Amino acid sequence: MAGILDRTARRILGVLDREPRATTQYIAHELNLARGTVLAHLRRLIDAAELPPISTRIPGAWIGRPLRVFVLAEVDQSQFDGLVDELKQIPEIVECLAVSGASDLQLELAASDSDDVYRITQQIMSCRGIRRTASTFILRELIPRRMRQLL
Repeated sequence: MAGILDRTARRILGVLDREPRATTQYIAHELNLARGTVLAHLRRLIDAAELPPISTRIPGAWIGRPLRVFVLAEVDQSQFDGLVDELKQIPEIVECLAVSGASDLQLELAASDSDDVYRITQQIMSCRGIRRTASTFILRELIPRRMRQLL
């Protein structure tokens, strides 16, 4: 299902966004669809890995890591191979994005305090090809990540 979602998939995701624990039967009833239609769409979404794991919605504070920190990293391109595998070994990195601009990567960290951020950034600096980093602490989430308005 890589690509654009059809109208039915968007409607199903809209219900799941409002009611994450909705059953297939509930969704079918809400949207006036056959249960089999809902099941088929959900299977396609799940099989295509379009739906992220539920753990991505858990706030860091719930697991003792209330600080969110974005780290921009500049990478020596000749050493890029294998770098992502090294970064995956640092559990506090909850997301890694390739970005354009002066930096090459944007990492999001979940940390317990500023000393923890220091420790994690030192681990990042020890990874192959990392030249320098710059950290930005998230003070407050003003508009949480959202997609519902686009469905």
